[in-house]
Amino acid sequence: MASTHASAGGTGRWNELLTAMRARGSSVLLLGIFALLVLILLVSTPAFGNVGNISNVLQQNSIIGIVACGMLLMIILGGFDLSVGAVGAMSSVVAAVLIVHVNTTVGIVVALLAGLGVGLLNGFFIAGLGMSPFVVTLGTQTVVNGALYVATKAKPVYGVPPEFTKLGLGKIGPVPIALLFFVGTVLLVWILLRFSRFGHHIYAVGGNPAAARLAGINVPFVIVVTYGIGALLAALAGIILLGQTGIGQPNSATTWPLSAIAAVVVGGVPLSGGSGKVGWAVLGTLLLGVIANALNLTGVSAYWQPVVSGLVILGAVGIDSYQRKRRAQR
Repeated sequence: MASTHASAGGTGRWNELLTAMRARGSSVLLLGIFALLVLILLVSTPAFGNVGNISNVLQQNSIIGIVACGMLLMIILGGFDLSVGAVGAMSSVVAAVLIVHVNTTVGIVVALLAGLGVGLLNGFFIAGLGMSPFVVTLGTQTVVNGALYVATKAKPVYGVPPEFTKLGLGKIGPVPIALLFFVGTVLLVWILLRFSRFGHHIYAVGGNPAAARLAGINVPFVIVVTYGIGALLAALAGIILLGQTGIGQPNSATTWPLSAIAAVVVGGVPLSGGSGKVGWAVLGTLLLGVIANALNLTGVSAYWQPVVSGLVILGAVGIDSYQRKRRAQR
């Protein structure tokens, strides 16, 4: 009997090792593809290697990278959030209004709290009422966008002080400030997932909510807080977007949900939940950013970029589904 348990335990550890090796192999392959793409662009498109262009790529993709970090947490949890674009637009508009009429600190704090509130509300509907993340976040996106259009009469908010643009466009030496926010977000998410008990609970809930509940994990609490963190990061990205444009635009950030999901999925994080690392989301963000930059440098219309992102998502999800189907058949 003991030998049977030992054999079962050994088989379980062997399966975990195989899963880890497959994940590592996928990330190494993606890293190789990214390096090859960069090398090809350096050779074929000299403008790509300019310091100014590379700085712009990092600056522009830092925003979606921050959103992708929050999306990563929700995908590991087994869900996703279609309202991150609406939250980003809301935070930029709220911050702009309060910066103009009150002061900068109040504008930033209230905008972040507003984003956090939307995320907590999403989590409550999903965890407390058992609603689908797709339905909840799609509904939230519609409500927030509608409220923004009503409140602003669909007009941008002007009057943000020029010095505020240093937040989105400024640099410390050659390093964009927006990139520093992205790096800081990546480090915080890495620490959360790697070293905190709450991060381990996110993995557990995403892997098997019923088992996590039996293990004593407060599953509703984990869901609500995770969606709150995801929306808070989207709100932060909206404030940085305001720093880049100087205008609170209610119709901005519409592509953020697709782009963030694409970055996470392309990085190799399965939509089934329970696994994923922040480094994969970073790599996916950079890969899509480089592809978009290459399209711009080669004169391809910007309208094709969402098409490319959609095709990449379909390809990545298709490959992941095929691999999971093969593993289930073994």
